[in-house]
Order: sequence, then structure tokens, then C-alpha cells
Amino acid sequence: MSLDKITEQLANQDKKLPPVESWNPPYCGEIDIEIKANGDWYHEGDLIKRLPLARMFASVLIKEVNKGVSEYFLITPVEKVKIKVEDAPFVLTHWHWLDQQESIMQVSTNLGDEFILDAEHPIELNEAGEPYVTVRRNLTAKVHRNVFYQWADIVQEQATKNGTAMVFSSADCQFTLGSF
Repeated sequence: MSLDKITEQLANQDKKLPPVESWNPPYCGEIDIEIKANGDWYHEGDLIKRLPLARMFASVLIKEVNKGVSEYFLITPVEKVKIKVEDAPFVLTHWHWLDQQESIMQVSTNLGDEFILDAEHPIELNEAGEPYVTVRRNLTAKVHRNVFYQWADIVQEQATKNGTAMVFSSADCQFTLGSF
């Protein structure tokens, strides 16, 4: 399996997300692609500098959880190859309100995915209390520190049975950034 072969197969896909859920190709081994914790993609130790190439690979990225361990694969109709992901495959880098009432928040990732922060795309805190957002297909984006600090400026304190939570709302959903 080569990077050129995967690129050729993916170049023939249209611009919308491919229907990877309906593909069941055989496992073909590992490929030396790694997504670093900061969201940078590397192939054979070299940074993938072409954003469209990283976006193309991300469009066919899937996550499988086997015995509690997350594994990531690039999948095409004919091949499935394992890659390494240090933390999360995306980084949430921007946000803005879509309305004057500040009730619908649009967020975007380092690879240009844009979506509404809502029940389908919730914020979840890991064991260390770090926030992640579901992007698609059980793939997550780590919330960049700058975004977290901006959100910390807009949260409201809310008393709970476990202390005081820092919350804000988007698309009729309430999200917690942590408690104290």
C-alpha cells in the first residue's frame, strides 16, 4: 500500500464525504501516516504540507474501538490501512455565533470541518478534564487552548449537586467546561 495509490483512489471521489460506513474492504496493514496531537499530519516522518491532501485523507478516516483501545484507519472501497493518532484526529480551532441572540455556535477544525455545536456534536471532557468535540463518525477534535479560554469568558456558573459547573449553551443544548 503506497501513499500514491491511496491518493489516486481518493481523487476519484466527489467532494462530499464518502460513504465509508458502507465499505468493508480487507485490512491491508499499516501505513506510515501519523496525526500529531497538534493536528499536523505526517507521512514517513515528513509533514504533509498540502492541506487538500490532509483533508482528503481525513474524509476517509475511521475509528474503531477494540477491547477499549481506539485504532484509526484510512479506508477506501478496496483497502483499509491503519495509521497512528497521538491524541485526536482534529483540533477545534475557531468558533463564532451564527445569530444575534448568541444561541447557535458554529465551530471549525484545523482541516476546515464546520458544524454547529449541538447534540450531534457535543463537548465531552476526558478523564483529565480536557474538552473534546465530536466531529463525525465518532471522530473527535481536541479543543484548542485558545478556544477553551475564549469559551471560559462566556460561561455561566451554575450550581449543581457536585459543585459549581461552568456552562454555556448552543442549539438548545447545554455544555459544561468543567466544575469546581
